[in-house]
Amino acid sequence: MKARLVLEDGTIFEGLAFGATGQQHGEVVFNTSMTGYQEILTDPSYCGEIVVMTYPLIGNYGINEEDFEHKNSFVRGFVVREMCDHPSNWRSRLKLEEFLAQRGIIGLSGIDTRALTRRLRNHGTMRAIIATGDEPVESLIAKAKEAPTLTGQQLVPTVTTKEPYRLENNGHKVVVMDFGAKQNINRCLHHLGCDLTVVPATSTAQDILALNPDGIMLSNGPGDPKDVSFAIDTVRNLIGQKPIFGICLGHQILSLAMGGDTYKLKFGHRGANHPVQDMASGRVHITSQNHGYAVDEKSLDGKDINVTHRNLNDKTIEGIEHKYLPVFSVQYHPEASPGPTDSKYLFERFIQMMNRGEK
Repeated sequence: MKARLVLEDGTIFEGLAFGATGQQHGEVVFNTSMTGYQEILTDPSYCGEIVVMTYPLIGNYGINEEDFEHKNSFVRGFVVREMCDHPSNWRSRLKLEEFLAQRGIIGLSGIDTRALTRRLRNHGTMRAIIATGDEPVESLIAKAKEAPTLTGQQLVPTVTTKEPYRLENNGHKVVVMDFGAKQNINRCLHHLGCDLTVVPATSTAQDILALNPDGIMLSNGPGDPKDVSFAIDTVRNLIGQKPIFGICLGHQILSLAMGGDTYKLKFGHRGANHPVQDMASGRVHITSQNHGYAVDEKSLDGKDINVTHRNLNDKTIEGIEHKYLPVFSVQYHPEASPGPTDSKYLFERFIQMMNRGEK
C-alpha cells in the first residue's frame, strides 16, 4: 500500500506503508542514530512527533522484550529509507512492522530520507500529515498547515504515570518526577542502590516532600517546557529542599524554575553521537540526545548558575549547576539507550550529593 508524508510547505514524499494504516499529524524530526530504533520508538519524549531515521536500513534486528523505554509508543509516525522485513537477532520477538501495527503507528518506507533531512535542516522542523489512502494532495497540504504546533499541546499529561509506583531497594530514597521518563533512568538509579518512588508530573512539592526523599530526579519528557507551568512551580518550591538532578525536559524545567528562559531550536538535537564538553575538565563526551528546545544562556546571567557542559556542534548549553545549592542538570541523556555510556558518571555524582546529605 502506498503512503505519503506531506509537509506544511507543500513538499510531498511518497513511498510504501508498513505498520498501521490511516492518517496522523505531527511535527517531523530526524534522528541520526544508527541503532536503537526500538528505544527511540518507545521514548515518551517523541510524543507528538513523526520520526525520520537518517540511517538507511531500519528493522534488521527486530523488536525484543528487553529494550523498551516505555510499554507504549507515543510517536505519530515512523519514516525510513528501507524497512527490513526479515530481522535476524537471537533476542528478536517481533518484526518492526508488526510492532507498529500493534500500536497503531503508520510507517513509511522507500523515500529519500536524505532529501527530507536536508529540507528539515535548511528550513527547520515542520508540521506534516502521514497518510495512507487516496485523499487529494491539496487536502493533505491544507491539513498539514492546520495541524497544531508542538508548542501549546499538553503532552506531558499524556505520557506521565497516572499513579505513583515504587521500585524498592536498600539505598537512598529518590523521588522521580515522571514527565515521560525513560525506563533506563530508573534502571541506572536502581542499579546504584536507590529506592525509587515514581510520581505523576502533576505532583506538588508538598506531595514529594511528604515522601521524605534523599534526592529528586526530574525526568525527560515531550514538548515545550513552558507548557508545563505546574511542574515549573513545583520544582521552584523544591529547590534548596533536597538534592535535585534534571535530565532533558527536567533540565529545561529546572532552568525555568531558577529564572532562566528557553527557546525552540531550528531542528533540534536527536541522535547518539553528539559531542559535549565538560567545561571544568575539558573532556569531551559523546552523548545521546533528543530535544527540540534549549536553555537561553543570556537568561541565566545573575542567577547563581554555572554552565557546566556545552554542545560542540552549536555551542548551546548542555548542563548547568547552582553555585551554592545541590542542584544540577544536563540537556542530554546520560542513561543512553540508545547511545554511548560516557556520561553515566552523572548518576554517581547525584549519589555523592545525597551521601553528603546536602540541603
